[in-house]
Amino acid sequence: MRTGILILLCLVNGIVVLAQSSAPKREFRAAWVATVGNIDWPSKKGLPSDLQKQEFIDILERLKANHLNAVIVQIRPAADALYDSPYENWSRYLSGVQGQPPSPYYDPLSFMIEESHKRNIEFHAWFNPFRALVEAGKNPNTKDHVTFQHPEWFVKYGDKLYFDPGIPEVRAYFIKIVLDVVKRYDLDAVHFDDYFYPYRIAKVEFPDAKSYTRYGQQFTVKDDWRRDNVNKLIEALGKKIKEEKSWVKFGISPFGVWRNSDKDPDGSATRAGQTNYDDLFADVLLWQRKGWIDYLLPQLYWEKGHKAADYDELIRWWSRHAYGRHLYIGHGIYQVGTSKKACWNSMTEIENQVNNTRTVGHIQGSAFYSAVAFKKDLCGLNYHMRYSNYPTLALLPTMPWIDSIAPSSPKVSIDKDPGGFSKIKWTVDNPSKEKLRFAVYRIPKGQSKSDLKASFLLAITDDYFYVDRSESKQACSYVVTALDRLNNESLSSNVIE
Repeated sequence: MRTGILILLCLVNGIVVLAQSSAPKREFRAAWVATVGNIDWPSKKGLPSDLQKQEFIDILERLKANHLNAVIVQIRPAADALYDSPYENWSRYLSGVQGQPPSPYYDPLSFMIEESHKRNIEFHAWFNPFRALVEAGKNPNTKDHVTFQHPEWFVKYGDKLYFDPGIPEVRAYFIKIVLDVVKRYDLDAVHFDDYFYPYRIAKVEFPDAKSYTRYGQQFTVKDDWRRDNVNKLIEALGKKIKEEKSWVKFGISPFGVWRNSDKDPDGSATRAGQTNYDDLFADVLLWQRKGWIDYLLPQLYWEKGHKAADYDELIRWWSRHAYGRHLYIGHGIYQVGTSKKACWNSMTEIENQVNNTRTVGHIQGSAFYSAVAFKKDLCGLNYHMRYSNYPTLALLPTMPWIDSIAPSSPKVSIDKDPGGFSKIKWTVDNPSKEKLRFAVYRIPKGQSKSDLKASFLLAITDDYFYVDRSESKQACSYVVTALDRLNNESLSSNVIE
């Protein structure tokens, strides 16, 4: 029995070491937090503020424990706000009543950003551009809301109400909404999902004939005009975000298929019923190629071997269309332990998908839909994330087209804290008062100090000290580097033995 246990421990340790060696030092690792319908947060409408706060902290703690480094939070589900907006009503997904703030009052967005940054987790603010009412027949907004003030901006499609993207004033209004948030909050990124024009309803045309007649005269094909409307929004907003705050990223998470190859020889070998280009009128490759956005995060929620949309085919296809911008992959962890397909009855599919992102090329990381899956922990999801996919911390990838200038190197000293643990301290020359974080590396004796591997990364912190409570009695060295807002890393500090 004892021999069997030792063999098992050796096998487990071998797996962890192997995982550590394959995990890159830089990688985007994110989870979506959906608020529409209280999918992820808050867990239900009308929770007291303290419970809302605690639930969000719990989400962050789970992500941090799994070595994730970004969170994508839906702050505008449907022309409403999970923040103190001067233009749109408080979302009913908070208080239970549209237009009513949380009680006791707090600003959820300020709180969420602050708590994320405390844990060195990037905050990506997720907006839905054109969805106005989840139920077209029920308008819970106050009379001063845009849905009442400008009824000519909206169309009913199916059971929902949408802004009409073909109206220039609509696009200007949405840009105003986003820029207000960029100006007033300490965001790391602005994020859109796949909802531009809505998914087609069979045999029902999107009712934009009136705006097409007025604004689409130069287009003989309505679909080209629709794509142009979305293009104009993305191009203008991308420029204005950078003009306001150059470091704020702009990312899009499109549906997983751009076009099928039967429609376009450059499309993927898929048979998707709807696609970005032909149905949502989102020419996401154009935006990536033109540099209007900083990253694409296609939602590849299918498995390897899927008949209509094979994961392996799609990851290779997207990797060929990164165009020098970041490409992350969206994974459907909501299917783990819930799908009827056998491939989702364990974490193997997700583990393989994440590993594939590291081998295909031109892919800088992953995001997972959605955060509630980590809470449910089906099929041991958290264990597999922590010890298989992400056994080490990771720095976020750099974006040299925004900024490539690294900060100065820290100067490091070492002391003992009252508990006898090593306390590493540092100073850094930072005349611009730039917001900095620091990477602390612990290098085992005999290992190269010039090659700062992911397995050496002990902590990422915004403090100017770190207490190594994990140290063993083995000799080691410490090195510290400085990281700026865009994750550019300084040269190494002096080495402390």
